[in-house]
Amino acid sequence: MTTTVESARAELAGIVGESRVVSDQAACAALAVDGKAPQMVVYPTSPEQTAEALKCARAHQLAVIPCRNGTKLGLGNPPHRYDVALSLKEMNRVWHYEPADLTVSAEAGMKLGDFQHFLGRNGLWLPLDPSGGPWTSLGGILATNACGPLRLQYGAPRDMVLGMKVATTAGKVIKTGGRVVKNVAGYDLGKLLVGSYGTLGVIVEASFKLFPLPAKRATFVFPTGTLGIARDLRRRILNSPLQPARLVLLDGAAATLVRAGSALAAEIKEPELWVEAHGSGRVIERYARDLEALGRGPGAPVRQLDDESSELLWSRISDPGGCLSEANPHLVLLKGSLPLAASEEFLSRTRQEVDSSRVRLASFSQVGVGTVHLCLLDEMPLAELAGLVQRLRDAVEGLGGVLVIERCPSELKARIDVWGPAGEGFEVMRKLKAVWDPQGTLAPGRFVGGL
Repeated sequence: MTTTVESARAELAGIVGESRVVSDQAACAALAVDGKAPQMVVYPTSPEQTAEALKCARAHQLAVIPCRNGTKLGLGNPPHRYDVALSLKEMNRVWHYEPADLTVSAEAGMKLGDFQHFLGRNGLWLPLDPSGGPWTSLGGILATNACGPLRLQYGAPRDMVLGMKVATTAGKVIKTGGRVVKNVAGYDLGKLLVGSYGTLGVIVEASFKLFPLPAKRATFVFPTGTLGIARDLRRRILNSPLQPARLVLLDGAAATLVRAGSALAAEIKEPELWVEAHGSGRVIERYARDLEALGRGPGAPVRQLDDESSELLWSRISDPGGCLSEANPHLVLLKGSLPLAASEEFLSRTRQEVDSSRVRLASFSQVGVGTVHLCLLDEMPLAELAGLVQRLRDAVEGLGGVLVIERCPSELKARIDVWGPAGEGFEVMRKLKAVWDPQGTLAPGRFVGGL
């Protein structure tokens, strides 16, 4: 270690305790980002310790990346610098819980799976199904505004936050919002921090509004044959009185991979539209009748899956990168965000581009909200891969959307910005970064435009 880092390490040990500043190679390598490993991992146990650790890092001009289990560390551009991994692993407590008021406050290091288990004892849940599944932390979810198909009915994490505590590089703990649904009007700093990818401050605690667990769930699958039929059926469902919890279009490859190893394992050749319904027994019965009628027009017969199989399958659909990465080590995961009406058109253009490149594709499309995940499964020469990604980005932008690279080899990030063009709001983002993190302490270079 350099003298500066050694001095910072001693100061950090005085803040969090000697045992909570770890410098061994294995611990640092486990939290590497795009081939860069930190020189130490710091484990604060309170918001105040987190703020003091950030202040120390800023004073010593060290770069910090906040983390927990590392499920979101692959997101973003390579960091310009990376000296300290700030792990919130030991900050996993619930501080305030009012089941009757449907509110809870918990520390950011708590894993989503543990959080759901805690809430489930009172018949409540936080209706989120982000990438990383139960292993991702509440802080990671909020920092990236991560959400899956449940967004259709319940919204994104940004919509569920009532308030939060944020540690800044100035050594302060800022409180925003509150613990109740009705809060005082004013600037909502929580909305600013959610989705900022840990570049402005470190979210250390959050208060959420909760939802009752659905009495019953049911999954219905339509084999659609073509994207045209899928578009027709999607429009029929969204224009009907039905309010599905999840609505996803899988191409044949994705449907095959999702089913693998389950009781429903089969090779699927055509797109499938998956619908999940929540409600009472009578509500589920109505869904069955109405979906059968809606599918009759475009010629898409519906099938209801059994509950045991559907829970596993939805977890795979919600986390395509996680479920496919082990069997596909060269996986590249792209996320397109488009106007709702453009999803099927983009999928059609994508198929043409991918077929000409002779690479296998699996697509997972949240057609109810305009989010499309593309999984490129085969290894490609770097120049060809960069060209394909750029053509897909051009196709998305031509339809009024944006394309982000969520997972790819580090070598590709040297050739192409994972975020794409910074956009018209970048100057505002740059000024906010200068106010909140003037020394560039937090995740330098990882966010949009190199922030």
